Amino acid sequence: MILTIHHKDPDTRARAGTLNLPHGSVETPVFMPVGTNATVKAITSEQLEALGVNLILGNTYHLFLRPGLEVLERCGGLHSFMSWPHNILTDSGGYQVFSLAPFCKVEEQGVAFKSHIDGSRFQLTPEDVIDIQNVMGSDVLMALDVCTPPGIGEEEARTALELTTVWAKRSKTRWQQSDRSTEGHLFGIIQGNFFAHLRKQSAEQLLELDLPGYAIGGLSVGEGFTVFQEYLGVSAGLIPDTYPRYLMGVGTPEYILEAVEQGIDLFDCVFPTRTARNSQAFTSLGLLSLKTEAVKLDLLPIDPECSCSTCRRYSRAYLRHLFKTKEILAAMLTTQHNLAFIQSLIVSIRQAIRDRRFRQFKNEYLRRYTGSGR
Repeated sequence: MILTIHHKDPDTRARAGTLNLPHGSVETPVFMPVGTNATVKAITSEQLEALGVNLILGNTYHLFLRPGLEVLERCGGLHSFMSWPHNILTDSGGYQVFSLAPFCKVEEQGVAFKSHIDGSRFQLTPEDVIDIQNVMGSDVLMALDVCTPPGIGEEEARTALELTTVWAKRSKTRWQQSDRSTEGHLFGIIQGNFFAHLRKQSAEQLLELDLPGYAIGGLSVGEGFTVFQEYLGVSAGLIPDTYPRYLMGVGTPEYILEAVEQGIDLFDCVFPTRTARNSQAFTSLGLLSLKTEAVKLDLLPIDPECSCSTCRRYSRAYLRHLFKTKEILAAMLTTQHNLAFIQSLIVSIRQAIRDRRFRQFKNEYLRRYTGSGR
């Protein structure tokens, strides 16, 4: 087992532990900044290290298309290519194939799709996806899955999860047969859409494979928060405590805290960095827009309670000026803050679990974060 649990909260499923990966151990719960194109946008590797980040996410689909396997292989893998000596989890690209590609055909053999960059046509099998991630030297590899949107029928959801299971079996075979010089760990992805019995079926089928870890897919895709809570609880409860639990696509305080309460160990999302580039900044009292007239003369830092380098040095008024003049520095400084904010939240969450007071911490945190006024 690659996960060691050190502390459990007595009133929830929340737990804190250590994930043992090829490029160093990772404390959990952990948030992974998203580095889709071999970079976390608007921030350097040195800055990420200074924040205590040692696990980021890369994307198989995007990196397969550009720069391509020839470049990655020549450069000695993704770690060397992007000068990141720490851990990398690579998403299988399944979500991107289905959400970005204008043409996609799904069949048992794999997926055929058209590149969103230049229209070139490709076919990827589950085996190809494992091979690509091995070239990258991924510390955590994700099996190719079939992503489904909300609102589909039960039979369509069942067909997707059954194909996901078939692909996971083939992925495991290829992973076991490959030369895993990096000793990367393969995770499967539970599907089933918004049907509890299908999620149970998906989990049971994937758990038979006894993979190193399991992800929960198909949540935080536009459903309401109460629906998210319900199906997160159902899905997380299906994964035994001995496995790492990874919830895909979650990156706001409300969703992170809910995930931790349900026993999730890993999560990722583009939200902190994407919103930073669009002038939205986290504060202890909720999101703050740095483009509004209200901060034109505001000499406070983004969050007076934050000790990040942006908050120590720059005012809201200055950051508004940078956004208004479309200066690149605006995105850089706000990204630095947003990731520092989330990292600080994660550190506080771990301490609350150690102190056996996670639920109290969660309630107190959300009372301020979602309250009105600033």
